[in-house]
Amino acid sequence: MKSILSDRINNMEESATLAMAKTARELKNQGIDIIGLSLGEPDFKTPKHIQEAAKEAIDEGKYFSYPPVAGYQDLREAIAKKLREQNHIGEAKAENIVVSTGAKHSIANIFMCLINEGDEVVIFAPYWVSYSEIIKLAGGVPVLIEGNLENNFKATAAQLKEAITDKTKAVIYSSPCNPSGSVFSKTELEAIAEVVKSKEDLVVIADEIYELINFTGQHASIGSFPGMFDRTITVNGFSKGYAMTGWRVGYICAPLAIAKACEKIQGQFTSGGTGIAQRAALAGLVGDQGPTEEMAAAYLKRRDLVLALLRDIPGIKTHVPEGAFYFFPDISAFFGKSTPENKTIESADDFCLYLLNEAHVSLVTGAAFGAPNSVRLSYAASESELKEALKRIKESLAKLK
Repeated sequence: MKSILSDRINNMEESATLAMAKTARELKNQGIDIIGLSLGEPDFKTPKHIQEAAKEAIDEGKYFSYPPVAGYQDLREAIAKKLREQNHIGEAKAENIVVSTGAKHSIANIFMCLINEGDEVVIFAPYWVSYSEIIKLAGGVPVLIEGNLENNFKATAAQLKEAITDKTKAVIYSSPCNPSGSVFSKTELEAIAEVVKSKEDLVVIADEIYELINFTGQHASIGSFPGMFDRTITVNGFSKGYAMTGWRVGYICAPLAIAKACEKIQGQFTSGGTGIAQRAALAGLVGDQGPTEEMAAAYLKRRDLVLALLRDIPGIKTHVPEGAFYFFPDISAFFGKSTPENKTIESADDFCLYLLNEAHVSLVTGAAFGAPNSVRLSYAASESELKEALKRIKESLAKLK
Protein backbone atom coordinates (compact mmCIF):
# COMPACT_ATOMS: atom_id res chain seq x y z
CA MET A 1 0.00 0.00 0.00
CA LYS A 2 3.01 2.33 0.26
CA SER A 3 2.62 3.27 -3.41
CA ILE A 4 -0.78 4.79 -2.73
CA LEU A 5 0.65 7.19 -0.16
CA SER A 6 1.90 10.64 -1.06
CA ASP A 7 5.58 11.44 -1.40
CA ARG A 8 4.93 14.02 1.29
CA ILE A 9 4.19 11.40 3.93
CA ASN A 10 6.65 8.81 2.66
CA ASN A 11 9.47 11.34 2.96
CA MET A 12 8.50 12.46 6.45
CA GLU A 13 10.52 11.19 9.41
CA GLU A 14 8.67 9.81 12.41
CA SER A 15 9.05 11.86 15.59
CA ALA A 16 12.04 10.32 17.37
CA THR A 17 10.73 11.22 20.81
CA LEU A 18 7.37 9.57 20.16
CA ALA A 19 9.04 6.57 18.52
CA MET A 20 11.25 5.93 21.54
CA ALA A 21 8.30 6.38 23.89
CA LYS A 22 6.33 3.86 21.83
CA THR A 23 9.17 1.33 22.01
CA ALA A 24 9.48 1.85 25.76
CA ARG A 25 5.73 1.29 26.21
CA GLU A 26 5.91 -1.93 24.21
CA LEU A 27 8.68 -3.24 26.48
CA LYS A 28 6.71 -2.19 29.55
CA ASN A 29 3.72 -4.12 28.22
CA GLN A 30 5.99 -7.19 28.15
CA GLY A 31 6.55 -6.76 31.88
CA ILE A 32 9.99 -5.12 31.64
CA ASP A 33 10.68 -2.39 34.20
CA ILE A 34 11.43 0.53 31.87
CA ILE A 35 12.19 3.99 33.24
CA GLY A 36 11.05 6.41 30.57
CA LEU A 37 13.14 9.56 30.26
CA SER A 38 12.41 10.16 26.59
CA LEU A 39 9.22 12.25 26.50
CA GLY A 40 8.84 15.92 27.40
CA GLU A 41 5.97 15.03 29.67
CA PRO A 42 5.57 16.69 33.09
CA ASP A 43 4.94 14.04 35.72
CA PHE A 44 2.82 16.40 37.80
CA LYS A 45 -0.96 16.45 37.71
CA THR A 46 -2.67 19.45 36.20
CA PRO A 47 -3.25 21.93 39.08
CA LYS A 48 -6.56 21.48 40.87
CA HIS A 49 -8.02 24.90 40.07
CA ILE A 50 -7.51 24.23 36.36
CA GLN A 51 -9.27 20.89 36.64
CA GLU A 52 -12.15 22.55 38.50
CA ALA A 53 -12.51 25.20 35.79
CA ALA A 54 -12.95 22.45 33.21
CA LYS A 55 -15.60 20.75 35.35
CA GLU A 56 -17.45 24.04 35.79
CA ALA A 57 -17.33 24.65 32.04
CA ILE A 58 -18.88 21.23 31.44
CA ASP A 59 -21.60 21.89 34.03
CA GLU A 60 -22.37 25.29 32.49
CA GLY A 61 -23.08 23.56 29.20
CA LYS A 62 -22.08 26.60 27.13
CA TYR A 63 -18.89 25.19 25.64
CA PHE A 64 -20.09 22.18 23.67
CA SER A 65 -20.55 24.13 20.42
CA TYR A 66 -17.78 24.89 17.94
CA PRO A 67 -15.51 27.53 19.50
CA PRO A 68 -14.38 30.57 17.50
CA VAL A 69 -11.61 29.49 15.15
CA ALA A 70 -9.00 31.76 16.76
CA GLY A 71 -10.10 30.95 20.31
CA TYR A 72 -12.51 32.43 22.83
CA GLN A 73 -12.26 36.20 23.04
CA ASP A 74 -11.67 36.31 26.80
CA LEU A 75 -8.82 33.80 26.54
CA ARG A 76 -7.22 35.75 23.71
CA GLU A 77 -7.54 38.98 25.69
CA ALA A 78 -5.98 37.33 28.75
CA ILE A 79 -3.08 36.01 26.67
CA ALA A 80 -2.51 39.45 25.13
CA LYS A 81 -2.57 41.05 28.58
CA LYS A 82 -0.07 38.48 29.86
CA LEU A 83 2.24 39.18 26.91
CA ARG A 84 2.05 42.94 27.48
CA GLU A 85 2.59 42.83 31.24
CA GLN A 86 4.95 39.88 31.69
CA ASN A 87 6.77 39.65 28.35
CA HIS A 88 6.74 43.41 27.67
CA ILE A 89 5.33 42.90 24.17
CA GLY A 90 3.46 46.18 24.31
CA GLU A 91 1.66 45.92 20.99
CA ALA A 92 0.01 42.56 21.74
CA LYS A 93 -3.78 42.62 21.37
CA ALA A 94 -6.42 39.92 21.20
CA GLU A 95 -6.50 40.27 17.41
CA ASN A 96 -2.85 39.13 17.30
CA ILE A 97 -3.60 35.91 19.17
CA VAL A 98 -4.59 32.58 17.61
CA VAL A 99 -5.25 29.68 19.99
CA SER A 100 -4.57 26.22 18.57
CA THR A 101 -4.52 22.56 19.56
CA GLY A 102 -1.10 22.74 21.17
CA ALA A 103 2.02 24.70 20.25
CA LYS A 104 2.97 22.06 17.66
CA HIS A 105 -0.27 22.86 15.83
CA SER A 106 0.59 26.56 16.09
CA ILE A 107 3.99 25.97 14.48
CA ALA A 108 2.44 23.90 11.68
CA ASN A 109 -0.02 26.72 10.99
CA ILE A 110 2.81 29.24 10.83
CA PHE A 111 4.93 27.39 8.31
CA MET A 112 1.99 26.44 6.12
CA CYS A 113 1.14 30.14 5.96
CA LEU A 114 4.66 31.49 5.43
CA ILE A 115 6.58 29.05 3.25
CA ASN A 116 6.63 28.75 -0.51
CA GLU A 117 8.46 25.95 -2.29
CA GLY A 118 12.21 26.37 -1.83
CA ASP A 119 12.05 29.04 0.90
CA GLU A 120 14.73 28.60 3.54
CA VAL A 121 14.20 28.62 7.29
CA VAL A 122 17.20 28.98 9.60
CA ILE A 123 16.93 26.70 12.63
CA PHE A 124 19.02 27.21 15.74
CA ALA A 125 20.36 23.72 16.49
CA PRO A 126 20.03 21.62 18.52
CA TYR A 127 16.32 21.99 17.87
CA TRP A 128 13.00 20.39 18.68
CA VAL A 129 12.55 17.39 16.42
CA SER A 130 9.41 18.55 14.59
CA TYR A 131 10.70 21.89 13.30
CA SER A 132 12.55 20.49 10.30
CA GLU A 133 9.84 18.01 9.29
CA ILE A 134 7.09 20.64 9.42
CA ILE A 135 9.24 23.03 7.37
CA LYS A 136 9.87 20.33 4.75
CA LEU A 137 6.18 19.42 4.71
CA ALA A 138 5.41 23.05 3.87
CA GLY A 139 7.91 22.92 0.97
CA GLY A 140 10.69 24.73 2.77
CA VAL A 141 14.37 23.99 3.24
CA PRO A 142 15.74 23.76 6.81
CA VAL A 143 19.13 25.44 7.27
CA LEU A 144 20.88 24.57 10.53
CA ILE A 145 23.20 26.78 12.54
CA GLU A 146 24.72 24.75 15.34
CA GLY A 147 25.59 25.49 18.90
CA ASN A 148 27.82 23.05 20.78
CA LEU A 149 28.55 21.93 24.30
CA GLU A 150 31.31 24.50 24.72
CA ASN A 151 28.92 27.43 24.18
CA ASN A 152 25.97 25.82 25.97
CA PHE A 153 24.46 24.71 22.67
CA LYS A 154 23.60 28.28 21.66
CA ALA A 155 24.24 29.29 18.07
CA THR A 156 25.12 32.96 17.65
CA ALA A 157 23.92 36.04 15.82
CA ALA A 158 27.12 35.90 13.75
CA GLN A 159 26.23 32.38 12.60
CA LEU A 160 22.72 33.56 11.74
CA LYS A 161 24.05 36.44 9.68
CA GLU A 162 26.27 34.07 7.72
CA ALA A 163 23.42 31.62 7.09
CA ILE A 164 20.94 34.13 5.68
CA THR A 165 20.50 34.14 1.89
CA ASP A 166 18.05 35.68 -0.56
CA LYS A 167 15.85 32.62 0.00
CA THR A 168 15.66 32.93 3.79
CA LYS A 169 12.08 33.49 4.89
CA ALA A 170 12.16 32.82 8.62
CA VAL A 171 14.28 31.96 11.64
CA ILE A 172 13.19 29.69 14.51
CA TYR A 173 14.64 29.00 17.94
CA SER A 174 13.39 27.88 21.35
CA SER A 175 14.31 29.44 24.70
CA PRO A 176 14.41 27.76 27.14
CA CYS A 177 15.54 25.23 24.58
CA ASN A 178 14.25 21.77 23.89
CA PRO A 179 16.46 19.68 23.90
CA SER A 180 19.37 21.45 25.60
CA GLY A 181 17.69 23.46 28.36
CA SER A 182 19.76 26.49 27.34
CA VAL A 183 18.32 29.99 27.71
CA PHE A 184 19.16 32.92 25.43
CA SER A 185 19.99 36.06 27.40
CA LYS A 186 18.52 39.46 26.54
CA THR A 187 21.90 40.51 25.13
CA GLU A 188 22.11 37.44 22.89
CA LEU A 189 18.56 37.96 21.63
CA GLU A 190 19.19 41.66 20.97
CA ALA A 191 22.07 40.67 18.68
CA ILE A 192 19.85 38.14 16.90
CA ALA A 193 17.13 40.79 16.51
CA GLU A 194 19.55 43.17 14.81
CA VAL A 195 20.41 40.50 12.25
CA VAL A 196 16.73 39.76 11.61
CA LYS A 197 15.98 43.45 11.09
CA SER A 198 18.79 43.72 8.56
CA LYS A 199 16.86 41.64 5.98
CA GLU A 200 13.59 42.83 4.55
CA ASP A 201 10.53 40.68 5.33
CA LEU A 202 12.46 38.21 7.48
CA VAL A 203 10.52 36.98 10.50
CA VAL A 204 11.62 35.15 13.65
CA ILE A 205 9.57 32.44 15.35
CA ALA A 206 10.29 32.42 19.09
CA ASP A 207 9.19 29.16 20.69
CA GLU A 208 8.72 30.03 24.37
CA ILE A 209 6.75 26.96 25.48
CA TYR A 210 9.16 26.37 28.41
CA GLU A 211 9.04 30.00 29.57
CA LEU A 212 7.78 29.13 33.06
CA ILE A 213 10.55 26.58 33.66
CA ASN A 214 13.44 29.02 33.62
CA PHE A 215 16.09 28.92 36.33
CA THR A 216 17.85 32.16 35.35
CA GLY A 217 15.14 34.41 36.76
CA GLN A 218 15.14 36.37 33.51
CA HIS A 219 13.04 35.38 30.51
CA ALA A 220 13.51 37.61 27.48
CA SER A 221 11.03 37.76 24.59
CA ILE A 222 12.50 38.92 21.31
CA GLY A 223 9.12 40.35 20.31
CA SER A 224 9.51 42.99 23.04
CA PHE A 225 12.56 44.64 21.45
CA PRO A 226 12.22 47.88 19.43
CA GLY A 227 11.14 47.21 15.86
CA MET A 228 10.57 43.49 16.45
CA PHE A 229 6.83 43.15 17.01
CA ASP A 230 6.13 43.16 13.26
CA ARG A 231 9.00 40.69 12.74
CA THR A 232 8.16 38.19 15.50
CA ILE A 233 5.79 35.28 15.94
CA THR A 234 5.79 34.24 19.59
CA VAL A 235 4.71 30.65 20.21
CA ASN A 236 3.64 29.49 23.65
CA GLY A 237 1.10 27.30 25.39
CA PHE A 238 0.05 25.55 28.56
CA SER A 239 1.54 22.05 28.20
CA LYS A 240 4.78 22.42 30.13
CA GLY A 241 4.43 25.15 32.76
CA TYR A 242 0.90 24.13 33.72
CA ALA A 243 1.29 20.35 33.27
CA MET A 244 -1.43 20.37 30.61
CA THR A 245 0.16 18.31 27.82
CA GLY A 246 -2.97 16.27 27.12
CA TRP A 247 -5.27 19.27 27.16
CA ARG A 248 -3.66 20.51 23.91
CA VAL A 249 -3.77 24.30 24.11
CA GLY A 250 -1.14 26.45 22.44
CA TYR A 251 -1.13 29.90 20.91
CA ILE A 252 0.72 32.44 18.82
CA CYS A 253 1.09 36.18 19.03
CA ALA A 254 1.81 37.47 15.54
CA PRO A 255 1.55 40.55 13.32
CA LEU A 256 -2.07 40.89 12.27
CA ALA A 257 -1.65 39.65 8.69
CA ILE A 258 0.07 36.47 9.89
CA ALA A 259 -2.44 35.94 12.70
CA LYS A 260 -5.30 36.23 10.19
CA ALA A 261 -3.56 33.80 7.84
CA CYS A 262 -3.14 31.25 10.64
CA GLU A 263 -6.78 31.67 11.59
CA LYS A 264 -7.73 31.11 7.94
CA ILE A 265 -5.76 27.86 7.59
CA GLN A 266 -6.90 26.63 10.99
CA GLY A 267 -10.48 27.24 9.90
CA GLN A 268 -9.99 24.82 7.03
CA PHE A 269 -7.93 22.18 8.86
CA THR A 270 -9.23 21.87 12.42
CA SER A 271 -11.41 24.85 13.36
CA GLY A 272 -11.10 26.09 16.92
CA GLY A 273 -9.40 24.21 19.73
CA THR A 274 -11.42 22.23 22.26
CA GLY A 275 -13.75 24.50 24.20
CA ILE A 276 -13.41 22.84 27.61
CA ALA A 277 -9.61 22.85 27.35
CA GLN A 278 -9.65 26.56 26.53
CA ARG A 279 -11.67 27.29 29.68
CA ALA A 280 -9.15 25.31 31.69
CA ALA A 281 -6.28 27.22 30.06
CA LEU A 282 -7.87 30.54 30.97
CA ALA A 283 -8.05 29.46 34.61
CA GLY A 284 -4.39 28.51 34.46
CA LEU A 285 -3.40 31.87 33.03
CA VAL A 286 -5.38 34.15 35.35
CA GLY A 287 -5.55 31.91 38.43
CA ASP A 288 -3.18 30.88 41.20
CA GLN A 289 0.39 30.62 39.89
CA GLY A 290 1.59 28.90 43.05
CA PRO A 291 1.40 25.34 41.66
CA THR A 292 3.32 26.39 38.55
CA GLU A 293 6.05 27.96 40.68
CA GLU A 294 6.21 24.84 42.86
CA MET A 295 6.66 22.64 39.79
CA ALA A 296 9.47 24.87 38.50
CA ALA A 297 11.19 24.66 41.91
CA ALA A 298 10.89 20.86 41.84
CA TYR A 299 12.44 20.77 38.36
CA LEU A 300 15.37 22.85 39.57
CA LYS A 301 15.94 20.45 42.45
CA ARG A 302 15.85 17.51 40.05
CA ARG A 303 18.22 19.25 37.66
CA ASP A 304 20.79 19.61 40.41
CA LEU A 305 20.31 15.97 41.42
CA VAL A 306 20.78 14.68 37.88
CA LEU A 307 23.71 17.03 37.25
CA ALA A 308 25.61 15.52 40.17
CA LEU A 309 24.79 11.97 39.05
CA LEU A 310 25.78 12.61 35.42
CA ARG A 311 29.10 14.15 36.47
CA ASP A 312 29.81 10.94 38.35
CA ILE A 313 29.69 8.86 35.15
CA PRO A 314 33.06 8.63 33.36
CA GLY A 315 32.80 9.65 29.70
CA ILE A 316 29.66 11.77 30.05
CA LYS A 317 30.13 15.47 29.30
CA THR A 318 27.36 17.94 30.11
CA HIS A 319 26.67 21.63 30.53
CA VAL A 320 24.30 23.05 33.15
CA PRO A 321 20.79 23.52 31.67
CA GLU A 322 19.20 26.83 32.60
CA GLY A 323 15.59 25.88 31.91
CA ALA A 324 13.11 23.31 30.62
CA PHE A 325 13.60 19.79 32.05
CA TYR A 326 16.27 18.18 29.89
CA PHE A 327 19.93 17.31 29.91
CA PHE A 328 21.69 17.00 26.56
CA PRO A 329 25.03 15.34 27.36
CA ASP A 330 27.75 14.61 24.83
CA ILE A 331 28.25 10.84 24.79
CA SER A 332 30.71 10.59 21.89
CA ALA A 333 33.37 9.14 24.23
CA PHE A 334 31.47 5.85 24.02
CA PHE A 335 31.56 5.64 20.22
CA GLY A 336 33.72 2.72 19.14
CA LYS A 337 33.22 0.81 22.36
CA SER A 338 31.72 -2.68 22.42
CA THR A 339 28.79 -4.05 24.37
CA PRO A 340 28.95 -7.35 26.29
CA GLU A 341 27.43 -8.93 23.14
CA ASN A 342 30.32 -7.52 21.06
CA LYS A 343 28.17 -4.97 19.27
CA THR A 344 29.93 -1.67 18.59
CA ILE A 345 28.41 1.62 19.71
CA GLU A 346 28.77 3.67 16.54
CA SER A 347 26.23 6.43 17.13
CA ALA A 348 23.87 8.07 19.60
CA ASP A 349 21.14 5.80 18.21
CA ASP A 350 23.19 2.74 19.17
CA PHE A 351 23.87 4.27 22.58
CA CYS A 352 20.16 4.76 23.26
CA LEU A 353 19.24 1.28 22.08
CA TYR A 354 21.95 -0.23 24.25
CA LEU A 355 20.69 1.57 27.36
CA LEU A 356 17.10 0.67 26.56
CA ASN A 357 17.94 -3.02 26.32
CA GLU A 358 20.67 -3.21 28.99
CA ALA A 359 19.67 -0.57 31.56
CA HIS A 360 15.97 -0.48 30.70
CA VAL A 361 16.11 3.31 30.51
CA SER A 362 14.73 5.16 27.50
CA LEU A 363 16.50 8.27 26.19
CA VAL A 364 16.34 9.97 22.78
CA THR A 365 19.15 10.16 20.24
CA GLY A 366 20.58 13.61 19.70
CA ALA A 367 20.67 12.98 15.96
CA ALA A 368 16.94 13.73 15.88
CA PHE A 369 17.69 17.18 17.33
CA GLY A 370 20.54 17.99 14.97
CA ALA A 371 23.33 16.99 17.39
CA PRO A 372 24.51 13.43 16.66
CA ASN A 373 27.05 13.32 19.52
CA SER A 374 24.42 13.86 22.21
CA VAL A 375 21.35 12.27 23.75
CA ARG A 376 18.37 13.89 25.42
CA LEU A 377 17.45 12.90 28.96
CA SER A 378 14.23 14.24 30.44
CA TYR A 379 14.24 14.73 34.19
CA ALA A 380 10.47 15.18 34.35
CA ALA A 381 10.32 12.12 36.60
CA SER A 382 10.36 11.46 40.32
CA GLU A 383 13.62 11.75 42.24
CA SER A 384 13.53 8.04 43.04
CA GLU A 385 13.14 7.17 39.35
CA LEU A 386 15.94 9.52 38.39
CA LYS A 387 18.32 8.06 40.96
CA GLU A 388 17.53 4.53 39.81
CA ALA A 389 17.81 5.45 36.13
CA LEU A 390 21.22 7.11 36.54
CA LYS A 391 22.42 4.17 38.64
CA ARG A 392 21.42 1.77 35.86
CA ILE A 393 23.02 3.98 33.20
CA LYS A 394 26.30 4.18 35.11
CA GLU A 395 26.43 0.42 35.64
CA SER A 396 25.56 -0.35 32.02
CA LEU A 397 28.12 2.08 30.58
CA ALA A 398 30.80 0.54 32.79
CA LYS A 399 30.26 -2.73 30.87
CA LEU A 400 31.34 -1.16 27.59
CA LYS A 401 34.89 -1.99 26.52
